[in-house]
Amino acid sequence: MNSENTLCIVVDIQERLLPALYEAEKMVERSRIVLQGLQALGVPLVATEQYPKGLGKTTAAVQLLLGDAPVFEKTRFSAVIDEVAAVLAAKNIRNVILLGAEAHVCMLQTVLDLRAKGLAVYVPFDCTTSRHPDNKANALQQMRDAGAVVSNSESVLFQLLGDAKHPAFKTVSKLIQ
Repeated sequence: MNSENTLCIVVDIQERLLPALYEAEKMVERSRIVLQGLQALGVPLVATEQYPKGLGKTTAAVQLLLGDAPVFEKTRFSAVIDEVAAVLAAKNIRNVILLGAEAHVCMLQTVLDLRAKGLAVYVPFDCTTSRHPDNKANALQQMRDAGAVVSNSESVLFQLLGDAKHPAFKTVSKLIQ
């Protein structure tokens, strides 16, 4: 996994969805740390929004870190919509890091679609949630069973770094506290 063959998909971290989610603030905080680290590492980003007319736009705290990353609207639960598939193909992506909600719906279906395409998928457990913690736990197990790597925010960033001599090491290590 490196910045040339990896893409991060931010799945539906939306204004009107967050109040219903278990420990949403913690998930947003950890996702922001990962996004800052990925920016330092030069990993490209895309984001999706599930029916933004009803669930609102990506929450401002996350939107600020997306920069010029494309944000795609969807009604399909999986984030592997045509626009995202086009980015995966154009950038020759082999690894995908997923952040977002809900773990047992959109995140799980995205994992299943990405794995069906033969891609390696990394889901930091602290960067996803559901309305009920049992649904999150069940989804994470299903993701593992499907071959995704259920990891954590710090491990994913350090896996991308690979070496303390990496130019982004100091930046990334300051994010992890």
